[in-house]
Amino acid sequence: MSRRIALLTDSTAYLPEEAVDRHRIAVVPLSVVVGDEVLADGVEISPKDVAEALRAKQRVTTSRPSPETFAEAYRAAAEAGFEAVVSVHISAELSGTVEAARLAAAEAPLPVEVVDSRLVGMALGHVVLAAAEAIAALGTGASGAAGEAGVAGVAGASGNVAADLAAVVAAASGRAARTSGFFYVDTLEYLRRGGRIGAAQALLGSALSVKPLLHLSGGRIEPLEKVRTASRAIARLEEIAVERAGADEVDITVHHLAAADRAEPLAERLRARVPGLRELTVLEVGAVIGAHVGPGLLAVVVAPR
Repeated sequence: MSRRIALLTDSTAYLPEEAVDRHRIAVVPLSVVVGDEVLADGVEISPKDVAEALRAKQRVTTSRPSPETFAEAYRAAAEAGFEAVVSVHISAELSGTVEAARLAAAEAPLPVEVVDSRLVGMALGHVVLAAAEAIAALGTGASGAAGEAGVAGVAGASGNVAADLAAVVAAASGRAARTSGFFYVDTLEYLRRGGRIGAAQALLGSALSVKPLLHLSGGRIEPLEKVRTASRAIARLEEIAVERAGADEVDITVHHLAAADRAEPLAERLRARVPGLRELTVLEVGAVIGAHVGPGLLAVVVAPR
């Protein structure tokens, strides 16, 4: 009897559509609330939409998926013939998404392993891809129900679904531990409004005279360095990324929001400077992250293989 594992994540991974399709990853959207309108991230609202709403000083907030949304996804995987699910999500320090997934997993009709990546954006995305590659390594690709369900699935090599689940979770957790995210924002105001600023709150008093560099640490957004100008901050962001990448094989993603004119040149400079670079992608963040960082975001995700 085959052992098949489904893979699920949330919309804040911002995986390229091609990767989602190729690995048949199910994606549960978070929501963005603009005024009184609730919109599904990546489905009903775009990065451009949220940037315009923020510039217009509209009220923009975000919310997690409901436990029932996850419950439906887990039931769909079971009905499609899968025997287990690996569910990989945005840091629990930044969103209640992991909590909702775990509530649903406790009642699911099949085993569900919920992984708190402690990351967000393509930092999370690289962790999801590591899980997808681990699933693929367990056997040959499943067809039929797997494709219809829109989730990754393979016949397990071990014949033991618990062992296969553990192997996939270990691959995801290992990639998460090696992955870093560094970012620059034009202003801390949007992070302050959303309550996601953490220890970076201490920078607010000097926000007019510094350009802060932040990073993901322990699943939270924390201050890294203070720089006097935007150009120096971006130059320092580049140096930090190069130092973190080192000489080993690494994937890099440059994220931005309404700042392609900054992101593309930064990506080209990193392409020339990182000797072990495997894949480099430039991606605009979606509406959920955009709502908390605001236009002008520039971020670099460094994910060693």
